[in-house]
Amino acid sequence: MKLLEGKTALITGGSRGIGKGICEVFARHGANVAFTYLSSAQKANELAEELAQNGIKAKGYQSNAADFASAEKLINDVLADFDNIDVLINNAGITRDNLLMRMTEEQWDEVINTNLKSVFNLSKFIARPMMKARGGSIINISSVVGVNGNAGQANYSASKAGIFGFTKSMAKELGSRNIRVNAIAPGFIETEMTHALDEKVLEQWKNLIPLKRGGTPEDVANACLFLGSDLSTYMTGQTLLVDGGMVM
Repeated sequence: MKLLEGKTALITGGSRGIGKGICEVFARHGANVAFTYLSSAQKANELAEELAQNGIKAKGYQSNAADFASAEKLINDVLADFDNIDVLINNAGITRDNLLMRMTEEQWDEVINTNLKSVFNLSKFIARPMMKARGGSIINISSVVGVNGNAGQANYSASKAGIFGFTKSMAKELGSRNIRVNAIAPGFIETEMTHALDEKVLEQWKNLIPLKRGGTPEDVANACLFLGSDLSTYMTGQTLLVDGGMVM
């Protein structure tokens, strides 16, 4: 059973890691997929071709979600190519870790702009088309670090915690138009970035998790599938923790 047949999804930061996993799961469930990337057009084209093998339409867009004007252009371009956007997944994110005493203003601003301002940008410009369509699902990717905090990640923690409040506020603003806004807070997800970590560090992380393993991009993607599909039509303003029980 394909849960997203006939729907169109836009996923920011969709060319690798969690974003790529979301693109793949959505394509398998019948969604047309638009996704953004920052640098590698070749990788984006390869992913679009791979996704299209599911019998859906897929296209990558080079766009910086943290840039206000670029976000508006992106929404307009996707609407021109796909006619509608049923699901928006604000997934774009970066880390610039440092202890507060050493953190630069640039490290703070870059993370806040990419992780939090981008959610404002895309949500603002998708709101009107979704209101006109009288329906839609916005899914904001946060993090358990936004719940618990983490030493050396004040900028990242602040950006991800801010997503929780933004999600609830937008859920209240847009609910009367049948637009649902929810968040997902992943825990330790194994991606290309975590593969570079020392094996001992990985084991220390896994020992903190009741399920004793890291998550996969598909674990997060399946939560997005639920929130993006009609299985969750009576859920809004909520945060799903996909963390193996790390935060309880």
